[in-house]
Amino acid sequence: MTHAGKSVLFDIGNVFVEWDPRFLYRELIHDTAELERFLSEVVTLEWHTEHDRGRPFAEGVRILSARFPEYEDLIQAFDERWGDTIGPLIGGTVSVLERLSEQGMPCFGLTNFSAEKWPLFCRDYAFTDLFGGVVVSGAEGLVKPDPRIFQLAIDRFGLEPEHTVYIDDRFENVQAAEHIGMIGHHFTDADKLEADLRAKGFLY
Repeated sequence: MTHAGKSVLFDIGNVFVEWDPRFLYRELIHDTAELERFLSEVVTLEWHTEHDRGRPFAEGVRILSARFPEYEDLIQAFDERWGDTIGPLIGGTVSVLERLSEQGMPCFGLTNFSAEKWPLFCRDYAFTDLFGGVVVSGAEGLVKPDPRIFQLAIDRFGLEPEHTVYIDDRFENVQAAEHIGMIGHHFTDADKLEADLRAKGFLY
């Protein structure tokens, strides 16, 4: 089966696996209000994004612990128990990837992910073997929705943007992909993804 330059580019977190620091910290902070305050003021998404941009976890932990010494143990847990921030596998998306691969559709990944944690993730999740390649933000020093990381994926994998579906749970990342010429899919669940890929002629 020929695919006439078609390809599918996937985000990873909250597309293939659920990811949320709450999975870890609700085990460590039992007061709901304190948990939400901790995640909005201490271990924030903005702080973690710097790990996705390439900052080593040890450095991030040191910087944040200096600001919040009373939370040093909880901050350290983000590094030491990082695997516990990963929730259930989204099996329906894995099934879609497996069927695309069986049909010979070129599939790739583009993820905001720490370069030091990515090999551990690949070890634990075999579906990553089905990608023809993955651009990992932490290895590139760029994070989505920066258009440069999308262009990097296009160049590295030889993608034709107008024939490439990009799948992400964050709408701003989907918009960035569309601005560079890709076909965007805002991921909400695997059934809708499957239906959209079939409607667009990427899944048979």
